[in-house]
Amino acid sequence: MQITPAEIAETLAMVSKQHLDIRTITLGLNLRSCTHEDITVMARKVYDRLTTAAADLVPTAEQLEREYGIPIINKRISVTPIAEICAATTAQDLSPIARALDAAAKEVGVDFVGGFSALVHKGVTEADEKLMNSIPEALATTDYVCSSVNVGSTRAGINMDAIFKMAGIIKETAELTKDRQCIGAGKLVVFCNAVEDNPFMAGAFHGSGEADAVVNVGVSGPGVVNAVLRDMPKDADLTSIAEAIKATAFKITRAGELMSREASKRLGVQKGILDLSLAPTPAQGDSVAEILEAIGVGQCGGPGTTAALAMLNDAVKKGGVMASSSVGGLSGAFIPVSEDAGMIKAAEDGALSIEKLEAMTCVCSVGLDMIAVPGDTTQEAIFGIIADECAIGMINNKTTAVRLIPAIGLGVGDHLDF
Repeated sequence: MQITPAEIAETLAMVSKQHLDIRTITLGLNLRSCTHEDITVMARKVYDRLTTAAADLVPTAEQLEREYGIPIINKRISVTPIAEICAATTAQDLSPIARALDAAAKEVGVDFVGGFSALVHKGVTEADEKLMNSIPEALATTDYVCSSVNVGSTRAGINMDAIFKMAGIIKETAELTKDRQCIGAGKLVVFCNAVEDNPFMAGAFHGSGEADAVVNVGVSGPGVVNAVLRDMPKDADLTSIAEAIKATAFKITRAGELMSREASKRLGVQKGILDLSLAPTPAQGDSVAEILEAIGVGQCGGPGTTAALAMLNDAVKKGGVMASSSVGGLSGAFIPVSEDAGMIKAAEDGALSIEKLEAMTCVCSVGLDMIAVPGDTTQEAIFGIIADECAIGMINNKTTAVRLIPAIGLGVGDHLDF
């Protein structure tokens, strides 16, 4: 099959003008061999495992960027949920493990490490309890560590006690990092139906069904999809729009598939999944909200928003599946309010409420993401928000999540700036 000059020009334009990038290459690592009853020894083993296994991750990713001309924005590591390797230790505070992960991240040059996590959807072990209690201190004393807790699943139902505990932990984490714009809560997510191969933060962890080491790639292209829709005729029907999104998702996914194969080959580890999620950034034109408006919604949050988002999610998945045999992760459209320029504007204008966002999460790939709430929001209110979102995930057999940021000392109309 010959590649035409027009196709080459189109790919160049995707990168240079439309924000096409590989959002993340995430190396998943099994840490079960690191368990030890002495937490100091275990922390050292965790550090050694990461600095050895991930030593070539950043240089390899940078080499791929140079060779193929497609930016790789984040290089990340996900690890076995830390609660699963801490059953043997008698230590009550597990934050030394988080600090070992953080030190290893700085040593190898990655952007984030995910996996300071626990899976408590059916019950809570002693190690799970210790990990949840350690989250505020762990996130307050590290820079690159992310934490997640899975509190529900379609098969097991929802662990309401765990949700209430996590609501308090979210508030405490924000309080401990209030001098840094409450960033600790921005690195903590509560899941229902968490997936084992998610390459995106803050919810990434290396699941128990995975190989010892695996490369998962997250592709992002809201800017490309937006540009394609803006170029379509004003009278284009919804079928034509859906077909255009599918064709664009196919092209974006092929780029990700190439990078995924090359990265796994050069790192000498198993190729994992390709996550097709449209992950927005605050950059102009790189917004999921603007795609919804290009489809025909007046302003994100207005009537028709949920339907447009459902169509976008469906078309992205159908287009991407044709381009790769290993689609996984979350694969859909993200709606992180504080990371999407269009959603930030819609929220400031009063067009986008948390109730509307909750409706949108019924059809998109995750949930209530990166939403700042007033600092005096009660633990009970946060508990209710998380419970509502988990119920949507449990009943509809989909992944949902909540990443709320209580803005300590601030109220409605104030801003956090990360």
